[in-house]
Amino acid sequence: MAKQLDYHKIHEIFSRFREAEPEPKGELEHVNVYTLVVAVALSAQATDAGVNKATRALFQVADTPEKMLALGEEGLLEHIKTIGLFRQKAKNVMKLSRILVDDYGGEVPSSRAALVSLPGVGRKTANVVLNMWFKQPTQAVDTHIFRVGNRTGIAPGKDVDAVERAIEDNIPAEFQQHAHHWLILHGRYVCKARKPACGNCLIRDLCPYEDKTI
Repeated sequence: MAKQLDYHKIHEIFSRFREAEPEPKGELEHVNVYTLVVAVALSAQATDAGVNKATRALFQVADTPEKMLALGEEGLLEHIKTIGLFRQKAKNVMKLSRILVDDYGGEVPSSRAALVSLPGVGRKTANVVLNMWFKQPTQAVDTHIFRVGNRTGIAPGKDVDAVERAIEDNIPAEFQQHAHHWLILHGRYVCKARKPACGNCLIRDLCPYEDKTI
């Protein structure tokens, strides 16, 4: 775990991220907030690309909880059977759709507490939805962000909760809204697990990672 960077270095890092990509976007395809919830729930232990491939046709026929319930679990299974853990995920999607219809009038709630009460929706999923749809400065820490936070010293922590708190504490407020997208994209395409592309890294001069590849 790298030592925590100071404020000035962190500010410079995110200034560079912002200059390179002022409006970073998540890569999960969706057409409304309900389909975003479903897509993020399906993405656990799966790739965004794999989820997108499965949901393009699904969301054409089931883009609301009512339509998902009408499609039924067997119909949903046919669409998502290429995704890991698809049977359990299908059960969760049907259950959360029923709860949204019965308890929330078919609308997706904008509070973390309500979101995490839905089957298959954990804190990370809730934070993605709150950030991407409701524009809240929440931090959804996945394996990429955990790795980047610790390697770079931006947000070191022994678990995802600690890294989430470190991001909230250490990153200046002006960067909080897009911080998790900048970090996840950096981890996915540059600061990769096995062969980080340090030669192409725009923050390599500020990064204390000892095993740089040049």
